[in-house]
Amino acid sequence: MHEPSTTATFGERVRKYREAAGMSRPVFGELCGKSGAWAKAIETGGIGMPGLRMLIRMAELLGVGLGDLTGLQKLSETTYTKVRHDKAAEIARLLATYPIINRDREPVPAVELAANVAQAWQVWHGSAHQRDAIAVILPRLLEDARRAAKLHEGRDRRLSLTALAQVYHLAQLYLSFQPMPEMIYLTGDRAMHAAQDADSPHAIAAAWYVNHVYRDAGEQAEGRIELAHQASALLSPERSETDRALFGLLQLAMALSYARTGRQGDAERHWDEASRAADSLAGHHPWLLFGRGMVDAYAVTIYNDLTHSYEATRHVNRLDLHHAVPSLTRSSFHVIEAARAYHLRKEPIAAMSLLRQAYEISPDTSRYNLFTRSAVLQMMTGSTPAVRDDARALARKLRLPEAA
Repeated sequence: MHEPSTTATFGERVRKYREAAGMSRPVFGELCGKSGAWAKAIETGGIGMPGLRMLIRMAELLGVGLGDLTGLQKLSETTYTKVRHDKAAEIARLLATYPIINRDREPVPAVELAANVAQAWQVWHGSAHQRDAIAVILPRLLEDARRAAKLHEGRDRRLSLTALAQVYHLAQLYLSFQPMPEMIYLTGDRAMHAAQDADSPHAIAAAWYVNHVYRDAGEQAEGRIELAHQASALLSPERSETDRALFGLLQLAMALSYARTGRQGDAERHWDEASRAADSLAGHHPWLLFGRGMVDAYAVTIYNDLTHSYEATRHVNRLDLHHAVPSLTRSSFHVIEAARAYHLRKEPIAAMSLLRQAYEISPDTSRYNLFTRSAVLQMMTGSTPAVRDDARALARKLRLPEAA
């Protein structure tokens, strides 16, 4: 077998070994439990190096060693796994426990709790270092919400349960892109139980965050789509703007899931539904932030996942990504997605420029984003000298050990 060159990217190495094994992209994708579109995205750089479990599976299918497949003599943690926040273990322990609550003190009034949760959402969306900020306030907020949901009665209990579901959604976002999938699933499950106990269609429909985070944690697309379908069926879009926002958000969730599995027609159909819902709103949902800007920005992600780089960059050029959504973490994410579109088109200078912009908007979002980490590592060795220097500088900011 002719070995890939020492400067070949991960995707190029996968393609070389797949072709040597006589496998088509659809067959290889299916054997990996994915799709031909996924295999193409891996090989063209649209998707970065996957987790260790998938790497082992790919190496076994291709009959090569992990070092041969990745081009690395020694796999470093930052190359194939996610970075962990320094408070993650503490937060995980807190979420995993369910303390016995008694009446040694009165619960926070339900209206005050709701206001505190709303303020926490503002912190998440308004901070450039959102995980640091949320790690400070999450323990007390979770304690107050659990106590209120347990001790209040009637309408106040339902309001408290709705607030508790939102606190769990915040915890999911804190945990996202960290190597703690079991905690993400546990927290998502508790969020849905709290929402169902609240008997609130709006709380249940906020399953957007369950769907969104599960998608990035690798949960099966069929399960995510079914969850979104069930939640959207509880809503009456003709009744209120809140129902329309939540309905549109769940349509967008389904569009993203279909795109990830290569089903372009279904993805575009549900994006159109989300678009119509966004057009019917006066602005953005206060903490879910669904609106015209979000729908337009996620079109880039949809076409990235479909590996249609021309269509993705066409949408990029129509947007003001810095202001599409009133959230630093979301804005940073969407700029990263724009960088991914140019990376797919093999335009490293544009991709690196956008990655630098995303870091300036929210260092936290950039540091935990898997595409950013993978792309920067690739551009440190495989691009033009100017891009390599910028990649090394950004790698140091991201605290990637390879840049030390």
